[in-house]
Amino acid sequence: MSFEVVPQSMPFADPLPLRSGASIRDYSLAYETYGTLNADKSNAVLVCHALNASHHVAGVYAGQPKSEGWWDNMIGPGKSLDTNRFFVIGINNLGSCFGSTGPMHANPDTGRIYGADFPVVTVEDWVDAQARLLDALGIQTLAAVMGGSLGGMQALSWTLQYPERVRHAAVIASAPNLNAENIAFNEVARRAIVTDPDFHGGHFYEHGVVPKRGLRIARMIGHITYLSDDVMNQKFGRQLKADDLRYSTQDIEFQIESYLRYQGDKFSEYFDANTYLLITRALDYFDPAGAHGGDLRAAFARATAKFLLVSFTTDWRFSPARSREIVKALLDNRRSVSYAEIDAPHGHDAFLLDDVRYLGVVRSWFERIAAELETSR
Repeated sequence: MSFEVVPQSMPFADPLPLRSGASIRDYSLAYETYGTLNADKSNAVLVCHALNASHHVAGVYAGQPKSEGWWDNMIGPGKSLDTNRFFVIGINNLGSCFGSTGPMHANPDTGRIYGADFPVVTVEDWVDAQARLLDALGIQTLAAVMGGSLGGMQALSWTLQYPERVRHAAVIASAPNLNAENIAFNEVARRAIVTDPDFHGGHFYEHGVVPKRGLRIARMIGHITYLSDDVMNQKFGRQLKADDLRYSTQDIEFQIESYLRYQGDKFSEYFDANTYLLITRALDYFDPAGAHGGDLRAAFARATAKFLLVSFTTDWRFSPARSREIVKALLDNRRSVSYAEIDAPHGHDAFLLDDVRYLGVVRSWFERIAAELETSR
């Protein structure tokens, strides 16, 4: 059963320097916490979210029984990340559309809605912002940082930017950078948005419209990459929407088309177009080995945390081979690494689902961390 949580927000007046050379001031970060912080503040776990998720990691909102957090199957009392033992923090990334300051908010320097003028942010910028929030909460060291997909990239970046503040890191269904194919998918999705006539150069708010057509296509493209071929065939195959073919190039003929259009329609009702551009570009930019001539071993020389990496065999967007690159780089640096490769049929979305082996791996890993905390007291 889910537990009730309360959304929170923290304002920051001081400018946050960004990797682009720009900065942002007078911003707020939305966040939620789960469990209780112990007396020495040693049991905090930061959970980083993926592209279209938020700080609402677990639990439900009061009066909204169907508002479960996106990792509610993973986090909570008695679950794999047990909030009876750990103080879990979820933070909405800067530039998102779920409560933290983003493109739909007013620029304090001009009074106008940011729109396309919101500064470009990177994974490293998000980590810097998260560190400021943890400072405000009085948390100097994290028992662990954890994330899947883009959240996994943030977890990796934490171990490199603030190695002294992270004891353990769980990196799930992620990669050390995007390959050309992934960048290509992101670019097609972005072009769908920016070429929508309702985009208005990113200042559509002023026109009272939303580029829903572009958002729908972007979501459809993304959703295809999250599922495996086996799952799509199992769920939809070549099932027709109607009893007979309509012989139309415009109407829906197949169930998979209906499903993708439904996902696109739903996404276009709640997600911000400029946020989508910002987050996919942050994905593109992430490349910790880039500053080391592509040498991942050199990039991870700074890391001191103990790592858990999990990949899924049918995840072709962030394949197991990408996780093994990280594992090798860490082992080459003689770091402590646990690695699980789960034979799951669900594709990239497997990191959100209820595979008992996967949940068991994460549970065992956090049980060891809890035991370490007990021993150190």
